[in-house]
Amino acid sequence: MKTIGIIMAGGKGERLYPLTKERSKPAVPFAGKYRIIDFVLSNFINSGIYANYVLVQYLSQSLIEHIRQNWSFSSLTNDQFITVVPPQMRLGEMWYRGTADAVKQNLNLITDFSPDLVAIFGADHIYRMDIGQMIKFHMQKKADVTISAITVPIKEASRFGTIMADEKDRVCGFEEKPKNPKPMPSNPDLAYASMGNYIFNFDVLREIMHEFSDRSDVDFGKTILPAIYKDYGVFAYNYSKQVLPGIKDYEESNYWRDVGTIQSYFDAHMDFLGQKPLIDLNNSRWPIISQKFISGPARIIQSNIEDSLVSDGSVIVKSSLKKCVISSNVIIHDKCELTNCIIMDSCEIHSGSRLKNVIVDRFNIFEPKTVVGFNPDRDAQNYYIDPSGIVIIPRGISKWE
Repeated sequence: MKTIGIIMAGGKGERLYPLTKERSKPAVPFAGKYRIIDFVLSNFINSGIYANYVLVQYLSQSLIEHIRQNWSFSSLTNDQFITVVPPQMRLGEMWYRGTADAVKQNLNLITDFSPDLVAIFGADHIYRMDIGQMIKFHMQKKADVTISAITVPIKEASRFGTIMADEKDRVCGFEEKPKNPKPMPSNPDLAYASMGNYIFNFDVLREIMHEFSDRSDVDFGKTILPAIYKDYGVFAYNYSKQVLPGIKDYEESNYWRDVGTIQSYFDAHMDFLGQKPLIDLNNSRWPIISQKFISGPARIIQSNIEDSLVSDGSVIVKSSLKKCVISSNVIIHDKCELTNCIIMDSCEIHSGSRLKNVIVDRFNIFEPKTVVGFNPDRDAQNYYIDPSGIVIIPRGISKWE
């Protein structure tokens, strides 16, 4: 089936502030050498879907530059591309006013491609997914629309679109972020939640967009899905049943995280650490494609490194690190102590500094004997402290700026 990918990458990511002060949520660095959007793009490429439009909106330049530098590839055909699409305002002078409105405003691009299927996915979650298995399910069910779904604790379900489905996986109810979510019939402690990933038959998508053409604010979760499940064949694909190539026994089966808050962003980083991480990035059968840093190997000199990730080009000298994620080209001078820290690329931490429970954005330089994460009152005078207690130091100034 000829499939085109539409990747929704316009999110503000307000709950990730100040990491999203100068970039959209999908452009936020993640796990040392990635951006959040690299996970969904890798899922599409690994699934053999090579024609993809990335719809951007807020603070998009960082994301545009990242895709230009790391995701451009030449092709002998017109069916292989990753193209960034800002709001074209073809239907009037307005920004995207919802996920479905973003698709509606770019329906001409999809029509020109003439696909059989349209895979519409979000760009702000951390997971690995074989979209081909979801497409196979869609075809077997002879579905018009398929929603990827995951089980979540009922106490967390109000953050998601919740799905009610019958024994044949057909959707018989959909509520977007309900105050009182309905539990799964088989387990009162769980709810069936939408992952924000959809597959539409192209003719059905075009018909639905026409039906909602007079609406000014159209969103798949809020507007489309609650209205169409009675009239169309809408099915729920259970993501937890996929069998991902190359997954190891100790990994969490079908790992998926919404990293929309500082706490969840921090916790997801910790999931990558240890001898048996919940998600192991060393998977040659399902690689996550990363940024192309032109750096040499990391150098670690007489240091004690415990349960940490250290990226290319970083230098650590006579220091102690525990449960840290170090991005590329980070320099940590002697006698530093870092615990539970995420340090983004091109930072420099001078001698005798101590950091604990800290997220440091790019291009920061710390003077000798800097102490962060031990005195909340003092930290609050200089930095941003999340309600979780994690200290965030916003992006510094690049030496090239």
